[in-house]
Amino acid sequence: MNKKPVFTSRFKKDYKRILKQGKDESKFEALIAKLSNNETLEDKYKDHKLSGQFKDCRECHIEPDWVVIYKSTENEIILIRTGSHFELFR
Repeated sequence: MNKKPVFTSRFKKDYKRILKQGKDESKFEALIAKLSNNETLEDKYKDHKLSGQFKDCRECHIEPDWVVIYKSTENEIILIRTGSHFELFR
């Protein structure tokens, strides 16, 4: 069963900024396809749980300093934030 991607308003703003920085949109689309299909992510994504302010969320890396913070439910992938570590965790 495919999970529906849901984008928070903050994520949408982050994503526009990332694209202006010249990031490859196809890399993001590949990640979303994997998450939506409930596939196990390859090690290159460094998918892991977060703590603190994002304790109920997970983080994965599209590139070494391009991360996506998301939450997975039974039917949805909720995309919360995206950007560099510096932008998201300062």
